[in-house]
Amino acid sequence: MGQRDAKLLFHRLRCFLTGAFALAMWMSTGAQAFPGNASSLKKIRVDAQRRCFVTEDGKIFVPFGVNYFRPGTGWAPQVWKKFDATAVREDFRRMKAFGVNCVRVFLTFDSFYREPGRLETFGLDRWEEFLSIAEEYGIYVHPTGPDHWEGLPAWARRDTIADPQAVAALVEFWNLFAGRYRGRPVIFAYDLRNEPSVPWENSELARRWPDFLHRKYGSRQAMAKAWEVEITEEAWNKPQVPPLDGPQQAILDYQNLREEVADEWTRRQVEAIKSVDPEALVTVGLIQWSVPVLLPDLRTYSGFRPSRQGQFLDFLEVHFYPLARGFYEYRSEEDRLANLAYAESVVREVARPGRPVVVAEFGWYGGGKLTINNGRHPPASEEQQAAWCAELIAVTRGLACGWLNWGLYDHPEARDVTQLTGLFRVDGTPKAWAHKFHELSATITSSCCLQWAEWEQNHPRPAFDFDRAISDRNYASKFRQEYLKRFRAAK
Repeated sequence: MGQRDAKLLFHRLRCFLTGAFALAMWMSTGAQAFPGNASSLKKIRVDAQRRCFVTEDGKIFVPFGVNYFRPGTGWAPQVWKKFDATAVREDFRRMKAFGVNCVRVFLTFDSFYREPGRLETFGLDRWEEFLSIAEEYGIYVHPTGPDHWEGLPAWARRDTIADPQAVAALVEFWNLFAGRYRGRPVIFAYDLRNEPSVPWENSELARRWPDFLHRKYGSRQAMAKAWEVEITEEAWNKPQVPPLDGPQQAILDYQNLREEVADEWTRRQVEAIKSVDPEALVTVGLIQWSVPVLLPDLRTYSGFRPSRQGQFLDFLEVHFYPLARGFYEYRSEEDRLANLAYAESVVREVARPGRPVVVAEFGWYGGGKLTINNGRHPPASEEQQAAWCAELIAVTRGLACGWLNWGLYDHPEARDVTQLTGLFRVDGTPKAWAHKFHELSATITSSCCLQWAEWEQNHPRPAFDFDRAISDRNYASKFRQEYLKRFRAAK
């Protein structure tokens, strides 16, 4: 047995033992392991045929809720370092009263995973209290993998997408964390990370680039033919990152390399979770640049192509904010339609692989004037915010089966639109959007399954050429124009 095989065998054995230990602890502790009203929550599963979520007793479940953080905890919010159980319990009471059934919350490196291979008691104690409160109120929790909000240990300040050591540490995190909470119904699903993106260029991608090309083409002559340029022996052995005005096929190849890195990152973490909790649901919170309908630059494409990611994930998530024509300011009907068409086109592509889809971040500002960008954006009313959010849900309702608003409260300390995206004002009084959200929750959570063929038939839209969108700088704008034309005609 080689060294690599031995390491693989050791890892699988450790995964098995961790899962077995977690299961034994769960069975031996019984009801005491899960305090509160845990029995009211049923394990959530995916109904693949209907592309939706169901409880273990067969009832439709539509995650309809918020991303959770509190005002007064700094920016980025210190969810765990400034954890206040009394305030959290009041927040859950308020959420329950307004129809929230699912809360997405960020785990952090500094509170949960400062050293590879060891979970932090500090974070776990607060997390378990958070889960207990959620169980009291019958609200599911959707944890997002560790990120930078409360600080980064030295080992995590590297590229945690492509760097082999960093990825191995993340694999170990999920092995420990998911094993510890195996079978806990209150956990809706694990989100591996918030808005991951493969870097455009670093030492690890430079190392992988020649191997990728050699595997794909086999010879420099074949690569030269595909790229339609002359390839020297040096360029074959030490290829450079293609310039954005270079051969379109060269750019596409490089984007495909980035997608390969993203696939490996996702696959390894999903395998770690499933090895200790086979029934756990897993997803990734995709940034909207993961669907290149609009890209500031070809380099901003995340590398997380939904159709490829869907191979590994139980369902797909995407985030969306109205940026079709810059920062949306509620100024014109044309801007409104352009952003609704943009939202639909993004979620449509995420839904195409056949998995359930959750719009895990959405929303926009309302109820005052933002201080960001030197205060240049006009004030917006609470009614404008409520109308936009309701329309976003309506336009994606045939494609998605879950929606999570960005923020429970307005957050004045934020340095972005989060200042005014909450359901509630800072003092806890409900905004117009909270009342509209409550109204929607009464109907939207009862039935929401995707009938893809029916949606496509009833919504004639232009086909999206994904490969061209990530390799041709001129394609996306033309596609958006045509999509908006068809979208407007249908209205």
